Amino acid sequence: MKKAAVTIVGGGPSGLATAAYLHSLSIPYILLEREDCFASLWQNHTYDRVHLHLPKQLCNLPLMPMPSHYPTYVPRRLFVDYLNDYVTRFHIRPVYRRSVEAATYEHGEWKIEAKNLDSGKLEEYRSRFLVVATGESCDPSMPEIKGLGTFTGEVLHSTAYKNGGRFAGKKVLVVGSGNSGMEIAVDLSDHGARTSIVIRSPIHILSRRIAYMTLVLIKYLPRKWADSFAIMMSKFEYGDLTKYGIQRPKMGPFALKDDYGKYPVIDAGTVVKIKSGEIKVLPEISSIKGNCVTFENGTEEYSYDVLIFATGFKRSTKQWLKEDDNLLNEDGIPKVDYPNHWKSVNGLYCVGFARKGLYGAAMDAQNIAHHIKSQITH
Repeated sequence: MKKAAVTIVGGGPSGLATAAYLHSLSIPYILLEREDCFASLWQNHTYDRVHLHLPKQLCNLPLMPMPSHYPTYVPRRLFVDYLNDYVTRFHIRPVYRRSVEAATYEHGEWKIEAKNLDSGKLEEYRSRFLVVATGESCDPSMPEIKGLGTFTGEVLHSTAYKNGGRFAGKKVLVVGSGNSGMEIAVDLSDHGARTSIVIRSPIHILSRRIAYMTLVLIKYLPRKWADSFAIMMSKFEYGDLTKYGIQRPKMGPFALKDDYGKYPVIDAGTVVKIKSGEIKVLPEISSIKGNCVTFENGTEEYSYDVLIFATGFKRSTKQWLKEDDNLLNEDGIPKVDYPNHWKSVNGLYCVGFARKGLYGAAMDAQNIAHHIKSQITH
């Protein structure tokens, strides 16, 4: 059994940010990570061309800004370099290959049971405070589609996609119209794949410039006004996209993000390719039989070689976090709205669940570390 003042579960950017702040306040902690490296999503499960969608000044982790020579929109490779430097600077040493099986509160402290994935043995950790840092992206999610098991080609989740090089000349269907799906579709098209994308529901598409300008406005104006600005600018930049199979939601882009966790799509060149016909937009899939895919509008498409599901993630936190009636709901989302979402009772906290990206995770980490410091002091 190992003890520390704080146990952090999750070694992504949110967990690293919390660890760094605790280190700066001389608060001992243990960081448990299921994978064999920190920020495994960024290091092992993200496609090569991905960039941070917001300017770097909005994506800094606490206490260490990104280097001044980094471009405004940081590519994956440089962001991983930044995280490596961050871990070194703040002496962060995660305990890897530990899968948390249960966390219960008893006798004034948290008892965390974690399986050592190398030995198979169950280990016990105890701490006064527990920080859930598993974030919004936890376990890959795949939809249930009639006949998917009969598909004769290759099926993969976006977390297994690196680049479109090996798909050149193949007929590929991307399922999922979020940022990952749209960017993967562009990458596939750039590499010569015959690319289609399923857009199942209305989406907002914004350029980087519009997204950044809207975020600036939100600091000074009501959200609904900023959303109206974003929609107006998007219409001006992209025109009417309904004739290409893309509908716009009734709610504004940042209202949707804050209230339902549905992020606007930051255009990475997808719209131009959709308008030119290089990427074909299709409605939701109704069934699959062999290499034939039938869509909700009755259209049938044959001879697909690959299906790529960019369908996001599901959160498994509630499966192991016991006796929590105040912090997270059954979907793993904070019950209390921002900005008071990050703390519960009995020394339980969550970081990176604010639906505000890396900036929100940094603010959570700062708030949690200072709150823990005040509890220890008193």
